[in-house]
Amino acid sequence: MTTNNPEISTKFYPIPCMVTLAGLFSGFYSIVSAINAEFVTAAIAIMVAWVFDGLDGRIARMTNSTSQFGKELDSLCDLVSFGVAPAVLAYLWALVPYGRYGWLAAFLFVAMTTLRLARFNTQDSSTSSTDFIGLPCPAAAFMIATSVLFCRFLGITGEIRHISLLFLVYLLSYLMVSTHRYLSFKQTRTDKGRSFQILVGVILLFTLIAAEPEVILFLLFLIYMLSGPVMALIQRVRRPSKDALLKKKKSEQQDPPPIA
Repeated sequence: MTTNNPEISTKFYPIPCMVTLAGLFSGFYSIVSAINAEFVTAAIAIMVAWVFDGLDGRIARMTNSTSQFGKELDSLCDLVSFGVAPAVLAYLWALVPYGRYGWLAAFLFVAMTTLRLARFNTQDSSTSSTDFIGLPCPAAAFMIATSVLFCRFLGITGEIRHISLLFLVYLLSYLMVSTHRYLSFKQTRTDKGRSFQILVGVILLFTLIAAEPEVILFLLFLIYMLSGPVMALIQRVRRPSKDALLKKKKSEQQDPPPIA
Protein backbone atom coordinates (compact mmCIF):
# COMPACT_ATOMS: atom_id res chain seq x y z
CA MET A 1 0.00 0.00 0.00
CA THR A 2 3.04 2.24 0.29
CA THR A 3 3.04 5.24 -2.01
CA ASN A 4 5.07 8.41 -2.31
CA ASN A 5 2.33 10.67 -3.71
CA PRO A 6 2.09 13.76 -1.46
CA GLU A 7 -1.55 14.28 -2.48
CA ILE A 8 -2.90 11.02 -1.10
CA SER A 9 -5.82 11.14 1.29
CA THR A 10 -5.46 11.08 5.06
CA LYS A 11 -8.75 9.20 5.48
CA PHE A 12 -9.03 5.70 6.91
CA TYR A 13 -10.10 2.97 4.48
CA PRO A 14 -10.82 -0.35 6.22
CA ILE A 15 -10.59 -2.83 3.33
CA PRO A 16 -6.93 -2.33 2.29
CA CYS A 17 -5.94 -1.87 5.93
CA MET A 18 -7.51 -5.22 6.80
CA VAL A 19 -5.37 -6.85 4.11
CA THR A 20 -2.31 -5.12 5.55
CA LEU A 21 -3.17 -6.37 9.03
CA ALA A 22 -3.58 -9.88 7.61
CA GLY A 23 0.04 -9.60 6.51
CA LEU A 24 0.97 -8.46 10.02
CA PHE A 25 -0.81 -11.50 11.46
CA SER A 26 1.20 -13.75 9.14
CA GLY A 27 4.43 -12.10 10.23
CA PHE A 28 3.56 -12.47 13.91
CA TYR A 29 2.53 -16.08 13.37
CA SER A 30 5.93 -16.67 11.77
CA ILE A 31 7.63 -15.37 14.92
CA VAL A 32 5.53 -17.62 17.16
CA SER A 33 6.21 -20.62 14.92
CA ALA A 34 9.97 -19.96 14.94
CA ILE A 35 9.96 -19.75 18.75
CA ASN A 36 8.20 -23.13 18.82
CA ALA A 37 10.87 -24.56 16.47
CA GLU A 38 8.33 -24.92 13.64
CA PHE A 39 10.69 -23.40 11.11
CA VAL A 40 8.97 -24.57 7.93
CA THR A 41 5.69 -23.10 9.14
CA ALA A 42 7.49 -19.87 10.03
CA ALA A 43 8.99 -19.67 6.54
CA ILE A 44 5.64 -20.27 4.86
CA ALA A 45 4.01 -17.61 7.05
CA ILE A 46 6.54 -15.04 5.77
CA MET A 47 5.64 -16.00 2.21
CA VAL A 48 1.95 -15.53 3.00
CA ALA A 49 2.75 -12.09 4.43
CA TRP A 50 4.52 -11.28 1.17
CA VAL A 51 1.35 -12.14 -0.75
CA PHE A 52 -0.76 -9.85 1.45
CA ASP A 53 1.82 -7.09 1.07
CA GLY A 54 1.46 -7.30 -2.69
CA LEU A 55 -2.34 -7.27 -2.51
CA ASP A 56 -3.01 -4.35 -0.17
CA GLY A 57 -1.54 -1.70 -2.44
CA ARG A 58 -3.33 -3.03 -5.51
CA ILE A 59 -6.63 -3.17 -3.66
CA ALA A 60 -6.13 0.40 -2.45
CA ARG A 61 -5.46 1.64 -5.98
CA MET A 62 -8.33 -0.33 -7.50
CA THR A 63 -10.80 1.04 -4.94
CA ASN A 64 -9.26 4.53 -4.99
CA SER A 65 -8.60 4.28 -1.25
CA THR A 66 -4.90 5.09 -0.89
CA SER A 67 -4.23 7.09 2.26
CA GLN A 68 -1.43 8.40 4.44
CA PHE A 69 -2.74 6.22 7.26
CA GLY A 70 -2.48 3.16 5.05
CA LYS A 71 1.04 4.10 4.02
CA GLU A 72 2.25 4.36 7.62
CA LEU A 73 0.41 1.19 8.64
CA ASP A 74 1.97 -0.68 5.75
CA SER A 75 5.49 0.35 6.77
CA LEU A 76 4.97 -0.67 10.39
CA CYS A 77 3.55 -4.04 9.37
CA ASP A 78 6.39 -4.56 6.89
CA LEU A 79 8.92 -4.00 9.67
CA VAL A 80 7.38 -6.86 11.65
CA SER A 81 6.70 -9.25 8.77
CA PHE A 82 9.87 -8.63 6.73
CA GLY A 83 12.25 -7.37 9.41
CA VAL A 84 11.63 -8.96 12.79
CA ALA A 85 10.04 -12.24 11.61
CA PRO A 86 12.83 -13.32 9.19
CA ALA A 87 15.49 -12.17 11.67
CA VAL A 88 13.97 -14.31 14.44
CA LEU A 89 13.63 -17.22 12.03
CA ALA A 90 17.24 -16.93 10.87
CA TYR A 91 18.56 -16.64 14.42
CA LEU A 92 16.65 -19.55 15.93
CA TRP A 93 17.12 -21.78 12.88
CA ALA A 94 20.83 -21.30 12.20
CA LEU A 95 22.53 -18.45 14.08
CA VAL A 96 22.20 -19.54 17.72
CA PRO A 97 25.55 -21.43 17.68
CA TYR A 98 27.37 -18.14 16.97
CA GLY A 99 26.21 -16.59 20.24
CA ARG A 100 26.60 -12.82 20.32
CA TYR A 101 27.63 -12.68 16.66
CA GLY A 102 24.49 -14.58 15.74
CA TRP A 103 21.98 -12.28 17.41
CA LEU A 104 23.93 -9.22 16.28
CA ALA A 105 23.56 -10.42 12.69
CA ALA A 106 19.82 -10.80 13.27
CA PHE A 107 19.65 -7.31 14.78
CA LEU A 108 21.58 -5.89 11.82
CA PHE A 109 18.96 -7.34 9.49
CA VAL A 110 16.16 -5.65 11.46
CA ALA A 111 18.05 -2.35 11.58
CA MET A 112 18.74 -2.35 7.83
CA THR A 113 15.11 -3.22 7.13
CA THR A 114 14.07 -0.21 9.21
CA LEU A 115 16.45 2.08 7.31
CA ARG A 116 15.31 0.63 3.98
CA LEU A 117 11.66 1.36 4.78
CA ALA A 118 12.46 4.86 6.04
CA ARG A 119 14.45 5.67 2.90
CA PHE A 120 11.68 4.37 0.67
CA ASN A 121 9.02 6.42 2.46
CA THR A 122 11.05 9.64 2.22
CA GLN A 123 12.55 9.32 -1.24
CA ASP A 124 11.63 11.79 -3.95
CA SER A 125 8.34 10.98 -5.67
CA SER A 126 10.01 11.71 -9.01
CA THR A 127 12.22 8.66 -8.61
CA SER A 128 11.65 6.10 -11.34
CA SER A 129 8.89 3.68 -10.36
CA THR A 130 10.36 0.99 -12.61
CA ASP A 131 13.27 0.41 -10.22
CA PHE A 132 13.85 -0.01 -6.50
CA ILE A 133 16.95 1.56 -4.96
CA GLY A 134 18.30 -1.24 -2.82
CA LEU A 135 16.89 -4.73 -2.39
CA PRO A 136 13.23 -4.54 -1.26
CA CYS A 137 12.82 -5.85 2.27
CA PRO A 138 10.01 -8.29 1.27
CA ALA A 139 12.44 -9.89 -1.21
CA ALA A 140 15.12 -10.11 1.50
CA ALA A 141 12.66 -11.77 3.88
CA PHE A 142 11.49 -14.13 1.15
CA MET A 143 15.12 -15.07 0.49
CA ILE A 144 15.56 -16.18 4.11
CA ALA A 145 12.27 -18.07 4.05
CA THR A 146 13.11 -19.93 0.84
CA SER A 147 16.57 -20.74 2.21
CA VAL A 148 14.92 -22.61 5.08
CA LEU A 149 12.76 -24.62 2.69
CA PHE A 150 15.66 -25.18 0.28
CA CYS A 151 17.98 -26.52 2.99
CA ARG A 152 15.24 -28.75 4.36
CA PHE A 153 14.50 -30.11 0.87
CA LEU A 154 18.16 -30.95 0.20
CA GLY A 155 18.89 -32.08 3.75
CA ILE A 156 21.55 -29.40 4.34
CA THR A 157 22.42 -29.32 8.04
CA GLY A 158 25.28 -28.59 10.38
CA GLU A 159 28.05 -26.06 9.88
CA ILE A 160 27.33 -25.52 6.18
CA ARG A 161 23.82 -24.33 6.97
CA HIS A 162 24.99 -22.08 9.81
CA ILE A 163 27.79 -20.39 7.86
CA SER A 164 25.80 -19.95 4.67
CA LEU A 165 22.87 -18.31 6.46
CA LEU A 166 25.17 -16.06 8.50
CA PHE A 167 26.75 -14.85 5.26
CA LEU A 168 23.33 -14.49 3.63
CA VAL A 169 21.98 -12.34 6.47
CA TYR A 170 24.95 -9.95 6.24
CA LEU A 171 24.67 -9.83 2.45
CA LEU A 172 20.94 -9.12 2.52
CA SER A 173 21.47 -6.42 5.14
CA TYR A 174 23.95 -4.67 2.86
CA LEU A 175 21.86 -5.02 -0.29
CA MET A 176 18.78 -3.50 1.33
CA VAL A 177 20.57 -0.20 2.05
CA SER A 178 22.77 -0.24 -1.05
CA THR A 179 22.22 1.93 -4.12
CA HIS A 180 21.94 -1.06 -6.46
CA ARG A 181 18.84 -0.88 -8.63
CA TYR A 182 16.29 -3.70 -8.75
CA LEU A 183 13.35 -4.08 -11.10
CA SER A 184 10.04 -3.28 -9.42
CA PHE A 185 7.84 -4.98 -12.08
CA LYS A 186 5.25 -2.25 -11.42
CA GLN A 187 5.14 -0.75 -14.90
CA THR A 188 5.70 -3.45 -17.50
CA ARG A 189 4.27 -2.43 -20.86
CA THR A 190 4.18 -5.05 -23.55
CA ASP A 191 2.80 -5.03 -27.08
CA LYS A 192 0.08 -7.39 -28.19
CA GLY A 193 2.54 -9.53 -30.12
CA ARG A 194 4.45 -10.45 -26.97
CA SER A 195 1.46 -10.90 -24.69
CA PHE A 196 0.98 -14.52 -25.74
CA GLN A 197 4.67 -15.29 -25.24
CA ILE A 198 4.57 -13.78 -21.77
CA LEU A 199 1.47 -15.80 -20.93
CA VAL A 200 3.22 -19.00 -22.02
CA GLY A 201 6.27 -18.05 -19.96
CA VAL A 202 4.16 -17.41 -16.86
CA ILE A 203 2.40 -20.77 -17.25
CA LEU A 204 5.74 -22.57 -17.59
CA LEU A 205 7.10 -20.73 -14.56
CA PHE A 206 4.13 -21.69 -12.40
CA THR A 207 4.48 -25.28 -13.61
CA LEU A 208 8.11 -25.36 -12.50
CA ILE A 209 7.22 -23.81 -9.14
CA ALA A 210 4.45 -26.36 -8.62
CA ALA A 211 6.84 -29.21 -9.45
CA GLU A 212 9.69 -28.19 -7.11
CA PRO A 213 8.61 -25.11 -5.10
CA GLU A 214 11.47 -25.29 -2.59
CA VAL A 215 14.12 -25.24 -5.32
CA ILE A 216 12.56 -22.96 -7.94
CA LEU A 217 11.47 -20.25 -5.51
CA PHE A 218 14.92 -20.22 -3.92
CA LEU A 219 16.63 -19.94 -7.31
CA LEU A 220 14.27 -17.21 -8.53
CA PHE A 221 14.88 -14.99 -5.53
CA LEU A 222 18.59 -15.78 -5.55
CA ILE A 223 18.77 -14.52 -9.14
CA TYR A 224 16.78 -11.42 -8.20
CA MET A 225 19.01 -10.77 -5.19
CA LEU A 226 22.16 -10.97 -7.33
CA SER A 227 20.69 -8.98 -10.23
CA GLY A 228 21.36 -5.65 -8.51
CA PRO A 229 25.14 -5.95 -8.00
CA VAL A 230 25.58 -7.84 -11.29
CA MET A 231 23.89 -5.08 -13.30
CA ALA A 232 25.91 -2.45 -11.42
CA LEU A 233 29.11 -4.31 -12.32
CA ILE A 234 28.09 -4.56 -15.97
CA GLN A 235 27.36 -0.83 -16.12
CA ARG A 236 30.70 -0.04 -14.50
CA VAL A 237 32.52 -2.14 -17.08
CA ARG A 238 30.63 -0.55 -19.97
CA ARG A 239 31.05 3.03 -18.76
CA PRO A 240 34.81 3.34 -19.47
CA SER A 241 34.32 2.07 -23.02
CA LYS A 242 31.53 4.61 -23.60
CA ASP A 243 33.67 7.42 -22.17
CA ALA A 244 36.57 6.42 -24.41
CA LEU A 245 34.29 6.42 -27.45
CA LEU A 246 33.01 9.91 -26.63
CA LYS A 247 36.55 11.23 -26.19
CA LYS A 248 37.52 9.74 -29.53
CA LYS A 249 34.59 11.43 -31.27
CA LYS A 250 35.43 14.78 -29.67
CA SER A 251 39.08 14.51 -30.71
CA GLU A 252 38.08 13.68 -34.27
CA GLN A 253 35.81 16.72 -34.39
CA GLN A 254 38.52 19.02 -33.03
CA ASP A 255 41.33 17.78 -35.29
CA PRO A 256 41.68 19.83 -38.53
CA PRO A 257 41.01 18.00 -41.80
CA PRO A 258 44.13 16.69 -43.61
CA ILE A 259 45.59 18.92 -46.37
CA ALA A 260 45.45 17.32 -49.80
